[in-house]
Amino acid sequence: MADVREREISVEQEHLDQVYRRLEEKIHEAEFLMNDAAKRGQVGTPGALAERDAQVFRAGVHLNRLNNEFEDFLFGRIDLLLGKDGKKGPDGAYTAVEPAEGAVRAEETGTYADIAETLHIGRIGVLDADYSPLVIDWRAPAAAPFYRSTPVDPGRVVRRRVIRSKGRKVLGVEDDLMRPELTAFLDGEELPVVGDGALMAALGQARSHSMRDIVASIQAEQDLVIRAPAASVTYVEGGPGTGKTAVALHRAAYLLYQDRRRYAGGILIVSPTPLLVAYTEGVLPSLGEEGQVAIRAVGSLVDSTEASVYDTPAVARVKGSSRMLRVLRRAARGALEQDPATAVGSRAAGAAPDPRRANGQSPTASAQQLAFGEDEPEAEGEANKGTPTRLRVVAFGRRLELDSAQLSRIRQTALNGTAPVNLLRPRARKLLLDALWEQSGAAGRHDDPELAAELRSSFDEDITSEDDFLAFLDAWWPELTPRAVLSAMSDERSLNRWSRRILNPGEVRKVARSLRRDALSVHDVALLDELQAILGTPHRPRKKKDLDPLDLLTGLDELMPQREESQRERAERLAAERVEYAHVIVDEAQDLTPMQWRMVGRRGRHATWTVVGDPAQSSWSDPDEAAAARDEALGTRPRRRFTLTVNYRNPAEIADLAAKVLALAMPGAESPSAVRSTGIEPRFAVVREGDLGQSVRDEAARLLERVEGTVGVVVAMNRREQAARWLAGLGERVVALGSLEAKGLEYDATLVVSPAEIADESPAGLRVLYVALTRATQQLTVLSGERDDPDADGVPDLLRD
Repeated sequence: MADVREREISVEQEHLDQVYRRLEEKIHEAEFLMNDAAKRGQVGTPGALAERDAQVFRAGVHLNRLNNEFEDFLFGRIDLLLGKDGKKGPDGAYTAVEPAEGAVRAEETGTYADIAETLHIGRIGVLDADYSPLVIDWRAPAAAPFYRSTPVDPGRVVRRRVIRSKGRKVLGVEDDLMRPELTAFLDGEELPVVGDGALMAALGQARSHSMRDIVASIQAEQDLVIRAPAASVTYVEGGPGTGKTAVALHRAAYLLYQDRRRYAGGILIVSPTPLLVAYTEGVLPSLGEEGQVAIRAVGSLVDSTEASVYDTPAVARVKGSSRMLRVLRRAARGALEQDPATAVGSRAAGAAPDPRRANGQSPTASAQQLAFGEDEPEAEGEANKGTPTRLRVVAFGRRLELDSAQLSRIRQTALNGTAPVNLLRPRARKLLLDALWEQSGAAGRHDDPELAAELRSSFDEDITSEDDFLAFLDAWWPELTPRAVLSAMSDERSLNRWSRRILNPGEVRKVARSLRRDALSVHDVALLDELQAILGTPHRPRKKKDLDPLDLLTGLDELMPQREESQRERAERLAAERVEYAHVIVDEAQDLTPMQWRMVGRRGRHATWTVVGDPAQSSWSDPDEAAAARDEALGTRPRRRFTLTVNYRNPAEIADLAAKVLALAMPGAESPSAVRSTGIEPRFAVVREGDLGQSVRDEAARLLERVEGTVGVVVAMNRREQAARWLAGLGERVVALGSLEAKGLEYDATLVVSPAEIADESPAGLRVLYVALTRATQQLTVLSGERDDPDADGVPDLLRD
C-alpha cells in the first residue's frame, strides 16, 4: 500500500510541475503586458494614456492574482466516465453530467469501465498552450462534480481525490471512491484508491487561530448553497459545525467568479464580532478573491467608528429593540430645543450648567446683538453655549424682533416637514424670513407683483448677508451630528422626556448612564447609523482643487487641460465612499437585533442577499422581534431556503452533550448529525479549593498537552479580563474569550467555565451556552463551580440527564 501511495504522489507531482511551468509562462506574459503598457504611455496622446491606464490595471490585477495563487492552489482531482455528449465548456472540460450509454460494461466477472477524462481542480483555472485544461477553477461548472458527487448519486465520477501540497511539493493524496462496485481502468491499469477518505483526513487536522478555506472538502449540501443563483434572498440555516461561515465566504468568491460585472458594486459580509472577522479574513484571498469583498463586524459598519465595549444584557435589550427608533426620532428633533444647560454637546456627563444660568443672567442680548449675546460661536467641533431665545435684526430702518414663543412656533412648523432634520434647515430659514417680512409691514407697499417680489428679494438679501443673522441661524438650528445627539441622550432628564411612554424609568436610567462613556458598544453603533438616517447630511458643494496663486494671476489654469479621473481611480474612490452593496451576506444572522437589521438593511437596499444563521444559537432575547426587522430589511424579495444538516466540527461525544442544552434552550429543535466519533468523552472537572483562576489555568494547560492546535477558554462575559490574566504565559495556542465572542469560532479543544454563569447572564443564556459547548473539534472540558451544583462526577446540574 505504501508503494501505491508513493507512486500516486509521484503522478500528482509530475502534473503539479507541469502546472507551475505553465504558471511561470503566464507570469512572464503578464510582466510583458505591464512593460508594454508603460511604453504606450510615452506616446503622450490622451487616447494612449487612457489605454495605458486600462492595460496596466488589467495586467496588474492578473499578475497579482497569479503571484497570490502561486502557492498551494492545486488540491483536487476527479476521474470521470465517458459523457453523454462530446461538448466542451469554456474551461475546456466536457459538459456532460451523466455517463454515456455503454460507458459501463457488465461482464460475468464484474462491472468494468474506462476513465475517459481526468480533471484537476484548483483555486484558479490554468490552460496549457493548446488551451486544454491543466487546472479547473473550483467555481467553474466543470468542477461541480468534485463537490456534488456521492456514492448514492455519482454521476460520471469514479474517483475523487484530494491533493495535499505545500509550495511546489505534493505531500499526500486521499481518495474517495464514488462507484465502489466498479472496476475502472486508466491508461490500461486498474484505478488505485489511496487513504481512508478525504473528508476524515481534513477534519482531523489541527486548528490555528485563522480559518482555513474548505475548498478541498466542500460537501454536496454545502456546494448547493455556494452555487445557488444569487437572485433575491438565499436563506441558509444550519446548526453548529455545519460550515455556515465557510459556505458564506466561498459563496462570495463564487458569485464574483460567475458575474464579476454584476458585483462590481461590491459584496459585503457582515460578521457578529471582530474576532470572527480576524478569524475569517484570510479565506477570500486564498480563494483568489479580495478587494471587491468587504468583511465587516457589526460594530464597525459605520465608517470611522469601532465598537470596543459591551453593554450589559439589560442595556443591550433596550438599545437593540425597535422601540429605540421612536426614541431616536424624538431625540433628533428635541436636541434642537434643549435648554442651554443641556444643549447638544454643551457638557460632558457631570459638567457644570451654562454659567449665564448659574449667575441668574438672562441669555437675552442688547438691541445691537443676537439672542446669544456676547458669546461668540465656538470653533468647529466645539460645543454651542445654548439655543438662542430671541432674534433681533434691523431692516428698512426698523428694528424687527422674534421672541421665544414665535421662534418656537417657527421651529415646530419647520419640524413638521418629512425631510431629515439637517435638511429642514433651509425650510426653517425661509420661515424666519417670512416672519420678519410680515413684521416689517413692507408686504403691502406695492401693488405691482414684480416690484413687491423685488422688494422681498432685497429684504431677504439684506437679512441673510448679515453675519449676526448667520450666527443666529447656526446657533438656533445647528447642524446636528449622530454623536452629538447620542451625547445629549446621556442626560437622564432629556432622555426621559424623549422616551416618555416608550421606555420605563429604569430603562432610561441604564441607557443614559451607558451613553456617558467615551467608548461605543456594538449597539451604540446601530443607534449612530439610525441617527445619521434621521438627521441627514446637508449638501455641500465640492471644493475646487487648490491652484497655484501664480496660475491664478497668469490665467494658466484656464489653458492647462484637466486630467480626467482614470477608471481605476474612480473605482477606488467609489469603493472608499461605498455605503451600499450589490450583494450582502449576513453571517450568524440570528444574533442581529432589530436596530442592527435596520443598519444592515440600509447597505443592501438594491442588493441580493445571503442570510446565514441558526435560531438555536441566537443571543438576542426576542427572536420574533428580530425576525420582523429582518423581514422589513429584506423587503418583498422572494426567499430560497436551504438547511445544512451535518455537523463536521464536533465529534459525536461532544455533539451529544451539547444536545442536552439544546433540548432545554429550544425544546423540539433538532441538532445536526455528527459525521465522526473519536471515543473521547467530554471531561468534567470541579474548581479546586475555591481557586477558580488556578483551576482554569491547570485545565487549560492539560488540554494544551493533549492537542496540537488551539485551545479556547470560554467564560461569562464579565470574566473575560480575569480569564486573560489566568492564562498569561501559557502561549499563543490558548485564548480566553467571552461567551458572546465564541460565535463562529472553533478550536481543537475547548474549556467551558461555569455553565451556570453563562446560562444565567442573559435571557438567551442557554442558547449562548449551547454555542460555547460546540466549539471543539477534538476535546471538551467543562469546569464547574459551586453555582453549577456539580454531582460526585463533576457533572453540572445543567448537563445531567
